[in-house]
Amino acid sequence: MSDNGCGFPAPGLHSFLFKPLFTVGGYEFNKVMLLALVTTLLIVGFFWVAFGQAKVVPGKLQMVGEAGYNFVRRNIVYETLGKREGEKYVPLMVSLFFFIWIMNVWSVIPLAQFPVSSVIAFPMVLAGLVWVLWVGVTFKRHGFVGGLKNITGYDKSLGAVLPLVMVIEFLSNLFVRPFTHAVRLFANMFAGHLMLVMFTVASWYLMNSYMIPAAGVSFVMTIVMILFELFVQAVQAYVFVLLACSYLQGALAEHH
Repeated sequence: MSDNGCGFPAPGLHSFLFKPLFTVGGYEFNKVMLLALVTTLLIVGFFWVAFGQAKVVPGKLQMVGEAGYNFVRRNIVYETLGKREGEKYVPLMVSLFFFIWIMNVWSVIPLAQFPVSSVIAFPMVLAGLVWVLWVGVTFKRHGFVGGLKNITGYDKSLGAVLPLVMVIEFLSNLFVRPFTHAVRLFANMFAGHLMLVMFTVASWYLMNSYMIPAAGVSFVMTIVMILFELFVQAVQAYVFVLLACSYLQGALAEHH
């Protein structure tokens, strides 16, 4: 029986909390960290096997790896940054895309059943990495003064409103941008997982009551939500990398 007296174990924040699997030197290692580690090993292992001994006539695994690599390179990086400027950033963007995508996909994998990106720490670290890269590229390309102009949106044609615009742009770029970049990914995965848990638990709960027809409806909704989540998971990885490339494009653009 749940605390609300109805017997339905409603999902909530407790659905995102896990007991530590073990503790090392005072640091706890839980299920979410394990999934993130497995994600890293899977991606590194896959591309190592696919391209470790690349052939002119690729095998099936190499073809899949090339398809994924070229998708990110051509449809995100090249489209945003261009081939000349974007080529050096392709490995990072490919890594980000597949890391985020696989972290999201765990949500619908049996036994795992949890999207790593729904824990805010992971999107924040990835967004912070992009932010550091963006700031570094901005000052490297334009110098200190030019970099400040780029970050603050300096444009003398704005006249009297220029100081206000510069303050807004400065705060937006340095503080709001990394926050929204992370929260966009986190919020979608958090909400999606909560919905999946709700319909899954509801199906089980209703099946063990007199409302079996309602359990069937809930089960159908669970399937629909899983299919929808598979789409959203890929889209969120795409959007995160697209925004990262967009930020770099602004850093590389010539200031006028």
